[in-house]
Amino acid sequence: MSPDLAARLSAERRRKFVGRVAERDLFRSALAADEPPFNVLYVFGSGGVGKTTLLREFAGICREAGVPVSYLDARNLEPSPDSFTGAVWSALGLAERDSPFEALGSELRVVLVDTYETLAPLNAWMSEVFLPRLPGNLLLVLAGRNAPDPSWRIDPGWQRLVRPLHLRNLSREESQTYLLRREVPSDQHEDILDFTHGHPLALSLVADVFVQRSGVSFRPAETPDVIKTLLEQFVQQVPGPAHRTALESCALVRYTTEPLLSHMVTMPEVHELFEWLRTLTFIEPGAPGLFPHDVAREALVADQRWRNPDWYAELHHRARNYYAARLKQTHGREQQRVLFDYAYLHRDNAMIRPFLEWQEAGSAVPEAMSEGDKPALEAIVKEHEGLESARLAAYWFERQPEAVVIYRDVEQRPAGFLMKVALHSTSAENRSVDPAAEGAWRCLERHAPLRPGEKATLFRFWMARETYQAVSAMQSLIFANVAQHYLTTPGLAFTFFPTADPDFWVPAFAYTDLERCPEADFEVGGRRYGVYAHDWRVTPPMAWLDLLAEREIATEPLAVSPPTTTPLVVLGEADFARAVRDALRNFHRSEELRTNPLLRSRIVVERAGTDADDSAGIDALRDLLQETAESLQASPREAKCYRALHRTYLDPAPSQERAAEFLSLPFSTYRRHLQGGVTRVVENLWRREIGGR
Repeated sequence: MSPDLAARLSAERRRKFVGRVAERDLFRSALAADEPPFNVLYVFGSGGVGKTTLLREFAGICREAGVPVSYLDARNLEPSPDSFTGAVWSALGLAERDSPFEALGSELRVVLVDTYETLAPLNAWMSEVFLPRLPGNLLLVLAGRNAPDPSWRIDPGWQRLVRPLHLRNLSREESQTYLLRREVPSDQHEDILDFTHGHPLALSLVADVFVQRSGVSFRPAETPDVIKTLLEQFVQQVPGPAHRTALESCALVRYTTEPLLSHMVTMPEVHELFEWLRTLTFIEPGAPGLFPHDVAREALVADQRWRNPDWYAELHHRARNYYAARLKQTHGREQQRVLFDYAYLHRDNAMIRPFLEWQEAGSAVPEAMSEGDKPALEAIVKEHEGLESARLAAYWFERQPEAVVIYRDVEQRPAGFLMKVALHSTSAENRSVDPAAEGAWRCLERHAPLRPGEKATLFRFWMARETYQAVSAMQSLIFANVAQHYLTTPGLAFTFFPTADPDFWVPAFAYTDLERCPEADFEVGGRRYGVYAHDWRVTPPMAWLDLLAEREIATEPLAVSPPTTTPLVVLGEADFARAVRDALRNFHRSEELRTNPLLRSRIVVERAGTDADDSAGIDALRDLLQETAESLQASPREAKCYRALHRTYLDPAPSQERAAEFLSLPFSTYRRHLQGGVTRVVENLWRREIGGR
């Protein structure tokens, strides 16, 4: 290569170089110091994160400063002391027997060694033999995937002489600057930044797509060559099928633990697989478990969805089952974490992904409100919603303090909170004070009145101190607590969720099966709030989770349209009893049963299935009536009631008079037994209807 071409190549590389300001400043300060503050700069990071590019930038800085610099790629060396020593000596212009202390003089020299992970067998020799032989005016820069050898960090002598430098992804601003320099259309930046997370190689590969193909829109699934190249950078070798499943599972879930991994790979003992994952340079340990670097996760998941969508769906199914079981076994803070892990499975759905902050959420712990928190919370409400809202918040804080959940920042100040007003515990006087409570109660009374033992919640106030109701880590934590309330509140029948910007949340709330409820909208302080609602008697919590599971891996966006199945009917106790009596009287008349409202009651739909036709619903209703009647035989006192039911409705005599004769009872006694049996069937079925959650 001619000097001119080499110079042009170097200049072009440096023109496109962005970011790494702190790293470059650190290197420049070392070159300018009278005595280098360290003799080994150890740069490490995952494949493709830009280590080689940074070494080239270091070389340019050396040339600008007039410092002699040499570059070695360890892939071209044998991992042996003689090979490495010979290469360094040659780079410094020394003969094999020269002493570097005498030959180099006092001039600062820099040697850059790339791909140092290939020399891992030399770590002990490097620290004990080679590095102590070097003069103080030699700065050695080692760049590799692995973190420095632990012995270098433990030894108090090397702690000062070796400076570790963990190279991470570019910031969002730096990434955008790079895309502009590569002349990538600005309307494509958001999608690219969301996929690459600032990973330099990923940014470079995606930018190349736009250089090669004009007028394209970036879609990970449509660039399998980009994904393949990324994976080759991250995954050097996968020993076997179980390891492949472990890796794919780790990419899919938020954090990987040994119990979860065991469930995903369907093996009882997975310690070896877990330890193998820990050795991968793009896998990091966290307090909750292992997780991959963002772009590695993106590449693995995109490859999996493109290569084998059925297997991708199966792994989702396994993870979902694991979390569903854990939700039943956990409480409080641990249950909240499981819920957020569960919600993370929805991150690939284009509809829900923009509405949750995945990277930071889940770390704060919800706490109960104390008396001293009230002024700070009222100030937050006043800041975002005005004085009148703050007064209403203070009103509810006094009356239902136990319904407030607070999240605190590192200084223990309230960073966000959620106020869950228990509507079923309010009085008409309470509700008249607050238009939000009054509107929600009016909607309930008109369309879905509460039955005995049922509860309704108004999520009256929810906000982050800094970002109010915008998408943020705090908002995501609040949503997780809302979901926890759905799943853990006995007797929950209805919830209302007001928001200052109802139009913004349409896609997210449609996905999570919340319906817009304009009738409950309200105005406070001249500001209008829109309300969403959910009837948990129509779609109970576990059915709700099943519904979300169907949407979790959907390839097409969810259409916001009316439901395709007939909704459940929510009956009051008197209407329910009337429907049971009608069903008993028409036990053998299918046409009459076809119009009975019990066909759309919870207990019948759960028995027949949500998509069942009328015939299946009628069969399910008959089975429930017969089973409930037959259960009376367990009690000697109620067995006589069952016999009256049996001869009147289940296997009827021609008339009630003949039924009394068959049972050898006076007609008045027979009627008393029949009435008692009907009453017991109604009571038993009603208890199941309102208690089945």
